[in-house]
Amino acid sequence: MNDRKQYLMKPLGAGDPIRLGPYRVLGVLGEGGMGKVYFGRDDSGRTAAVKVLLPELAHDPHLAQRFLREAHTARAVTSGGVARVLDARTEDTDNRPWIATEFLSGPTLDDAVRRYGPLGADGVRALAASLAATLRDIHAAGLVHRDLKPANIVLTSAGPRVIDFGIARPEHGLTLTTTGQVPVTPGYGAPEQVLGQRVGPAADVFSLGAVLAYAATGQRTFDGAHVAAVQYEVVHGEPRLDSVPPELRPLIAPCLAKDPAHRPAPGEIAGAFAPPPGADRVWRTGPLAQDIERRGAEADRQATVVGRGSGSGPSRRRLLRTALAAGGVLAASGGAGGAWWMLREEPRKIPAAGPARDTEPLSLLAGTYGTPPGELWGPLPVAAGPVDGVVTDPLPVLDVVVFAAAGGGLAAHLTTDGKEKWRLPGVRPAAGLVGLPGNRFVTAGSGGALLCFEASTSRQEWSVAGADTGRVLAADASAVYLVTRGGQLRAVDTAGRKVRWTVPLPEAAVKAPGPRAAAGTDRLVFFGADGDVIAVDTASGATVWRLGGQAESALRPLVVKDVVYLGGRSLTALDIRTGAAVWKDKETKATEAPRTGAGGWGPAASSGNMVFAMDGTALCEVYTELGGALALDRGAKGPVPHTPPHVEAGTLWVVQGDGQGVSAHSVVSGRRYWTWSPESRGPWGMSGAGNRVFLVNDGKLTAMPTVEK
Repeated sequence: MNDRKQYLMKPLGAGDPIRLGPYRVLGVLGEGGMGKVYFGRDDSGRTAAVKVLLPELAHDPHLAQRFLREAHTARAVTSGGVARVLDARTEDTDNRPWIATEFLSGPTLDDAVRRYGPLGADGVRALAASLAATLRDIHAAGLVHRDLKPANIVLTSAGPRVIDFGIARPEHGLTLTTTGQVPVTPGYGAPEQVLGQRVGPAADVFSLGAVLAYAATGQRTFDGAHVAAVQYEVVHGEPRLDSVPPELRPLIAPCLAKDPAHRPAPGEIAGAFAPPPGADRVWRTGPLAQDIERRGAEADRQATVVGRGSGSGPSRRRLLRTALAAGGVLAASGGAGGAWWMLREEPRKIPAAGPARDTEPLSLLAGTYGTPPGELWGPLPVAAGPVDGVVTDPLPVLDVVVFAAAGGGLAAHLTTDGKEKWRLPGVRPAAGLVGLPGNRFVTAGSGGALLCFEASTSRQEWSVAGADTGRVLAADASAVYLVTRGGQLRAVDTAGRKVRWTVPLPEAAVKAPGPRAAAGTDRLVFFGADGDVIAVDTASGATVWRLGGQAESALRPLVVKDVVYLGGRSLTALDIRTGAAVWKDKETKATEAPRTGAGGWGPAASSGNMVFAMDGTALCEVYTELGGALALDRGAKGPVPHTPPHVEAGTLWVVQGDGQGVSAHSVVSGRRYWTWSPESRGPWGMSGAGNRVFLVNDGKLTAMPTVEK
């Protein structure tokens, strides 16, 4: 049973390849019984872990095929909860098969619990819900992971990620192990797996139960003096759950049933463990989050000499040795089969800027069929999952759509075909992604820095290291508005690149899932997580007006000219400068009381002289000058999440109750054209430009067409 250790990344030695496919090999990350893992970089600047078979094994065709099976099985899983396979080849340098996977920055669950202790009941719930959703996706691909354990779960700022598909397979597939090895981790493999019997998805559920018990207690639920004793306990003994918090025992125990037929399905587990709002902050705040952030900061700090050597200067290998001697760190788990690391990437290749390319909207006839048209591209399993129950909205700018990437950081894909253009691994999009004038955007970096980038190229334009960015809220032509990590409201001047003002906020206003805001003429409208709304002067930060008790949680304000529209207990229109009501005696009360993150009047979207918003499950339109709501359509039952509708071309897009897909409507009549992906659940991110709508749900990014006016 391998403990996680810290290793220095080693320089290349005799016999190590210089290139594997498109990847320049820069160093050795780790080595196991069957393979070796290298640190590589392709010509676009993207780094990868490139795993190859050892030379003495590479010429065995049977073993090579078993090695590549790992890549094929991992590629078959379209989930944001697994480490992505970037590329794989069966024949390449010296006929050595290789697999390239993405980097993940964070400790394993095993290491996190050892260092920082058990996660606590809410943290275990968040972990369980996330892992159960990932297992559901793995099983939907017809696969069984077969080796789910704390050392194969990486905790990133975006949530847990499952790694190492080395022995994952269909029920009758081959196992990637060498002769004599037991293809199960003692204490985590299911009884049927230990006994060599047929293994199905229920085996992963057993492993999940053992993982959750460990996360809750810091102790393995099956243990013994040696491997055989542990395996005997798995098959014949009872799980040790005495130290598990009482409220979790009845949820974990069914997963550990000896009979596979008596174990719950992943979907049932996700529902039973439903975490309270903000539970996933366990890997975003406190010592664990600081550990993850330190790794990112260390990656930014390290020298960028690797891969530069050429010509008459020092050799690349010598430069690499120098860099590694200075402290390049690899975090490895159990050898080359399950490794992740954090090293500084060499300077990225900046792509050329591209122009916006609109697509033609669909004709009105396309909306008469009741069935959604085909996607323009996607769904692509490339996006990060929700944080605190909120998905970062994608941001379309010029030729790209920028989004929070699976595994952390940002990525940009071309709006025309969905192909990746660039990646930024060292930023924190969960802290906010806000567009700026001039086709730029801001987000947060490691250590709280506020960073500004050109959207099309990813070129960094400026940074404000002392911004102490906790969450980026909004921006106007002269400032970016954010909440600091200490819970204060702050304005950062974009011209002077310095803090303009800072004002205190109530603690309840910044609790998870956080506040929302919008900027207008001389005002920032701040909708707190406690449901209170304030408007502050953008020049001084002084509060100008206040509206208390508008909702149970924050909703994004909509600013149109000098009017701000607010959802919650009513749909309210206020003069942004004074807070005076625009609709005299026509404030529209919600048909149902709002709750945290859903219900009541949702946030609004505008088109012409109309605003659109959800009143419960009813889609309504309101004249901006007169007030009064007209119901246009009624959606799926269930709490409607507070995702703002989006108007693109002649189409209004609305997220349905419980996240059951996204409906498309005519902005003229409100008639529903179709509902796309009604089988979906959970939070959505949505935006649009150029007659395309970009949707993020369940770790997948999709571009959809719109209907003309």
